[in-house]
Amino acid sequence: MNLYVSPSPHIHSGDSISKNMYGVLIALIPAFLVSLYFFGLGALVVTLVSVASCLLFEFLIQKFLMKKEPTLWDGSAILTGVLLAFNLPSNLPVWIIVIGALVAIGIGKMSFGGLGNNIFNPALVGRIFLLISFPAQMTTWPVPEVMSMNYTDVETGATILTLIKDGTGAELPSYVQMLTGDRAGSLGEVGAIALVLGLLFMLWRKIITWHIPVSILATVAAFTGIMYAVDPTQYANPLVHLLSGGLLLGAIFMATDYVTSPLSKAGMIVYGIGIGLLTSVIRLWGSYPEGMSFAIFIMNAFTPLINSYIKPKHFGGN
Repeated sequence: MNLYVSPSPHIHSGDSISKNMYGVLIALIPAFLVSLYFFGLGALVVTLVSVASCLLFEFLIQKFLMKKEPTLWDGSAILTGVLLAFNLPSNLPVWIIVIGALVAIGIGKMSFGGLGNNIFNPALVGRIFLLISFPAQMTTWPVPEVMSMNYTDVETGATILTLIKDGTGAELPSYVQMLTGDRAGSLGEVGAIALVLGLLFMLWRKIITWHIPVSILATVAAFTGIMYAVDPTQYANPLVHLLSGGLLLGAIFMATDYVTSPLSKAGMIVYGIGIGLLTSVIRLWGSYPEGMSFAIFIMNAFTPLINSYIKPKHFGGN
């Protein structure tokens, strides 16, 4: 009998990069359908331009700068394009979307060596760059208009978090509107029910675990709940915080990125608590009404430190 010695891994789970990437894309379908319903043509244009630009820039950089075979169809560039689009207003001009895609792929991903080497979530890099560079365009939010065929010529309004931050006493959308997506905001963040359906799908398929999204949402609920109990006239109900802004989109689809989040379950919880605290602090006392993108971006930078101090249990270890 022959003894064959080969390097690990010796047990294969059946997972692959493309399988998980396309699994996340499937989970994003309900949110995309909601954005199409409420923002119409604008949602379609922004998403298609973002995805096409990400694919184009990844191909060009890999082919002509990195001199390697392009890996367009592993799903990572498509997912970056969709997530970037979901963080943008549905009336954003095409040329700004293209710049965001270039920054996301070129700086956020390829400058570190490509998939698996990036420190920060590429879609977040693109979104934060656009927010800082084009604040007026990035904070002009179309008011939902069912199946609208308008793109840039739309009526705009304030988001829930902007209304809270301004303290004008304006009436907030109802909880039903927050759940269904009938409110102003980025095209992929408005439908809470659709985003939660995506979470349930990914948990069922074991694409992600509960640790990051639950720790983020629980931390935000606890922190904002304490502040609401202290002064309900100044601070919003924690349920409003949970259902508004990019909290659900970020907690479910962006903070859970494999490359930029911790490896161990304990590390994921620490990471999630950090994101939740930073988001709450920025929302309540920062100059920006929304803090989710900045919170994830900052905690991405802490991921190597978390991994070094909170290490996953090695196979066969005590």
